[in-house]
Amino acid sequence: MMDPITMKLNADPLLLSALREDITSDDVSTNSVMPFAQTGEADLICKQDGIICGLQIFERVFTLLDEAVKMEGFAADGDRVSSGQLVAKVRGDIRTLLCAERTALNYLQRMSGIATDTHAAVSLLEGTNIKLLDTRKTSPNNRIFEKYAVRTGGGNNHRYNLSDGVLLKDNHIGAAGSVQKAVQMAKEYAPFVRKIEVETETLSMVKEAVEAGADIIMLDNMTLEQMREAICLIDGRAEIEVSGNVTKEKIADLASLGVDYISSGALTHSAPILDFSLKNLHVVQN
Repeated sequence: MMDPITMKLNADPLLLSALREDITSDDVSTNSVMPFAQTGEADLICKQDGIICGLQIFERVFTLLDEAVKMEGFAADGDRVSSGQLVAKVRGDIRTLLCAERTALNYLQRMSGIATDTHAAVSLLEGTNIKLLDTRKTSPNNRIFEKYAVRTGGGNNHRYNLSDGVLLKDNHIGAAGSVQKAVQMAKEYAPFVRKIEVETETLSMVKEAVEAGADIIMLDNMTLEQMREAICLIDGRAEIEVSGNVTKEKIADLASLGVDYISSGALTHSAPILDFSLKNLHVVQN
């Protein structure tokens, strides 16, 4: 669950922006059939099996429009849910429930889909000490929600943004002139508490990164045989991350390598939604 400060400072502005995208002046459909305030209640129903994530965000979309809206939840983020399951009831002004319905569901479905896919991928690493990481390949303005969903599914977050850590990729190395020079410049510029990670694509780059004193070496888009050679070359002198087109189908093979981390952009950029519906809206007496 997001703490109140994170919610107010970082999540609320994004949720309000999403609501403004959906309501530029008024909700003409709702205002046509509901010109006056009337209390109603609706059921949040799961339509697929999976891991639920985003209930706090789902509720917050409604309360940003009307603080009087109340939600009674029957599940919590991280729970396994099944098709047909009633996971919450939402009560409030029917106009608010109708106006916020789609935006609230969009967040819940997207976040639950990521949590479900992440959980499936993490299960393939059971029995190992390998951590599954996400990447910065997130939907614009949705990173805070999508990285939270990865954690809910049992994964771990890589750096949150460009200010959060040093990762010297191919173009950084090209700009600096060499791996050795890039690492040297990073050590001179970055605070001493920052670890320095280097993305490598060849064994010669791995050797140079080790000699330059990189803390973490990423093996990017290498074959299994190349990665085994790289691991022997590193010989415990740096932590090792494997990356590059990592899918659930590849994780089992990668797990046998015994590296420290496996990162996958697919966790956030390719996860399908987990479907939910807000149904059975009806008038209730206050």
